Amino acid sequence: MDIYQHFRKEEQGFIDQALSWIEQVERTYQPRLTDFLDPREQQIMEMLIGTSREDLTLTFYGGGNYSERKRAIIAPYYEEITNASFQLILLEASFHEKFISISHRDVLGAFLSLGIKRQKAGDIVVESGKIQIIIDQEISPFVLMNLTGIKRATIKFAEVPLSNLLEKESIWLNMERTVSSLRLDTILKEIYSVSRTAAQDFIHKGLVKVNFRTVDDSKFVLREGDMISLRGKGRSKLVGINGQTKKDKYKITAARLEV
Repeated sequence: MDIYQHFRKEEQGFIDQALSWIEQVERTYQPRLTDFLDPREQQIMEMLIGTSREDLTLTFYGGGNYSERKRAIIAPYYEEITNASFQLILLEASFHEKFISISHRDVLGAFLSLGIKRQKAGDIVVESGKIQIIIDQEISPFVLMNLTGIKRATIKFAEVPLSNLLEKESIWLNMERTVSSLRLDTILKEIYSVSRTAAQDFIHKGLVKVNFRTVDDSKFVLREGDMISLRGKGRSKLVGINGQTKKDKYKITAARLEV
C-alpha cells in the first residue's frame, strides 16, 4: 500500500522525515526526541506509528495541559519517558501594557529574527503584561543573551518553572452548515460570515493558513479535521463531513475557536 495516498503532497517531506526517525529507533533501540510539532504533524506521527508498531511508543509533551505545539519522543516500548525527557525550558519576561502593545506575532518575529527555526519553540503566551516562550533547553542560553527587545520595548527574559505557564483550555463553538463544495473559499465564507469575494481576497493575500501552512489557492479542497486560521479573525476547523444532500451539497460540522 502506498502510504502517501492518505496524505497531501505537501506533507510528504515531513512523512519521509518521520519515517526516518522511526527507522532509526527500530535500528538502534535508542529514543528519538523531535523538535516541536504542530497539531497536524502530531496527527501524522500518530497515523504512521499507530497500532502496527507494538514495539514502539509515541509520547507528546509541550509543557502544559493544553499545549498546542509539542515535542515527540519515539522510543522502544520498555523505555521510561518522563516530562523531563522532553528537555523543555520556560522563559518569561514582563512589559508595561500601558506604554506598549505586544502580540504573539511580535514575539515570534523577534524570536525568528535571531536565526532560530520555528521548530525550536513551542507555545508562545502573551497575557497580562507577561511574555512566555517554551523552548528547547539547548538554545536557552542563546535566547536569554540575544532576545532583549521586542518592538520598542527592552525585554529581559529569565528561566522559570514550567508550572508557571499561563494556559487555558481552548473552547470550540460548533456549527452545522450546508455548502456547495469543500473549496477553501466556500468554507471560509460560511465559517467567518464573509462574502465569497472577500474570502478569495483573504486567501490571495496570504492571510489564510490550513494546518499551519499558508494556502493561496481558493480552489484548495479541505478535508475532515483540517485546521484553518484567518489572520485577524481567529481559528476554525472542519470537524466533520456528514454526507451530501439530494442536490449534491455537503453537510458539514465546523467549529470556531472562542477568543
